[in-house]
Amino acid sequence: MKSTRITIQDFTGVYAEQPFMQGLRKAASTDGEIRWFDCTRIDGTDCYCDDEAQAILRKQIEFSKTPALQQAQGPSSISTPGIHFFDNGNYHYMSKLWTDSIREPFDLVVFDHHPDMQPPRFEGILSCGGWIKEVLDNNKFMQNVTVIGVADHLVEEIREDLSQANAAEILDRVTFIRESELTAVTLEGRSPDRVHLTSHTTPAYISIDKDALSMQEAATNWDQGSLTFEQLAETLQALAQNRKILGIDICGERARDIGFEDTAAADALNNTLNEKLYNLITTLVERRFPPSRE
Repeated sequence: MKSTRITIQDFTGVYAEQPFMQGLRKAASTDGEIRWFDCTRIDGTDCYCDDEAQAILRKQIEFSKTPALQQAQGPSSISTPGIHFFDNGNYHYMSKLWTDSIREPFDLVVFDHHPDMQPPRFEGILSCGGWIKEVLDNNKFMQNVTVIGVADHLVEEIREDLSQANAAEILDRVTFIRESELTAVTLEGRSPDRVHLTSHTTPAYISIDKDALSMQEAATNWDQGSLTFEQLAETLQALAQNRKILGIDICGERARDIGFEDTAAADALNNTLNEKLYNLITTLVERRFPPSRE
């Protein structure tokens, strides 16, 4: 029996171009551990998520969440994390909605080429560019945030933006591992992200925006970083060895309204990456939480 619950929230229909994801969609009709939600007709979701859309999406999450996200779970519990796919980076605010379900102290570990901490242009509006700030401001269980692969200049820009908004104090709980630091090696022979992340034991929720990866690894609708799949895999393996993982989400597809010189090649690249991520994460999860033999 599969021990990993998979949830796919398809906002744009982009997964239709990916055979691996369509295999999950077909499997969802018979496999109770896979949930596929067609979100293409939900208004008020592109980049910004309004209250009506949030209500619909929260119901989907409530229906799908694993025991690792249930209110009754405590720090000492052993429960299986789920994997959540939700389209392109315009919907990265979904990570905020998923983490709203957590009822124990946790750290947020994010792979992203952008800080996603912009002060809101309109008070109370959840956005893909400001969702981490919303978590920092409003989730009492969230302890610290690590953002891996952020463009160096964006780190300085967000510090200035938050300072001007009188919100710089949230950065006391944030560690940025800049893009320029990804190739650095410590005296122990480990990259800074692994040294930092493995020095903590707090349960973690992991969010992966594929725009942190290089263009050789993924095709997204945002400017991309230089992270390799091997670096990402090594960091995920280190996290799984040292921490309780509460959930993992993946976004960063291409936007269907943004053309690529070779759209078929872009879809094939993302299809391959999604399958590699799925296989890696399910292997890590099931190694730690072996499937029941019942």
